[in-house]
Amino acid sequence: MGPYTPAQALDALIDGNRRFASGNPRYGHDIALAAAASGGQAPFAMVLGCIDSRVPLEAVFDQTFGCICVVRSGGHVLDEAVLGSVEFAVGELAVPLVMVLGHVRCGAVGATVDALRSGRRPSASLGYLVDEIAPAVHEVGMDRDDVVDAALRRHVGRTVARLGQDALVRERLDAGRLDLVGAVYDLDSGKVELLQP
Repeated sequence: MGPYTPAQALDALIDGNRRFASGNPRYGHDIALAAAASGGQAPFAMVLGCIDSRVPLEAVFDQTFGCICVVRSGGHVLDEAVLGSVEFAVGELAVPLVMVLGHVRCGAVGATVDALRSGRRPSASLGYLVDEIAPAVHEVGMDRDDVVDAALRRHVGRTVARLGQDALVRERLDAGRLDLVGAVYDLDSGKVELLQP
């Protein structure tokens, strides 16, 4: 693994996803690979995804130890810890790519739609997730049959836009040293679809 450009990093993720979705992954969880990567790290990407157990990010992109930084939160919602993690990967580890990866049939988005329809906001921290996802639901409209998937796509776009406003991320984007993309994972096919900005 050498230094990656933003485009090479994206190609590496998409190529890995193609291997994964076609049933021909290159990497497994082998202790020898873990030990080989233990000395230091030079990841080529950070992927921000959902906590959904059906979407293990290293597997989805067929990447081994030391290749990608992963941060996960319910519905890939941003908070200070997530933003700090992104800044660490961008600033300290110099990753050339940050991807926000949503997935179809997202439970956090579905819970947000249910909360908005019922008028019952969950309490405590779950309410925070709903509050953060709700603008995307309102923007696409709740009266459509595909509201969860449409809102999920919109929420990915909103998350990408918010990350792009972070001062360190913006500095690296403007310098051409970083790319920031949104994508959606299909639970049925295993394929990742890049979203247009």
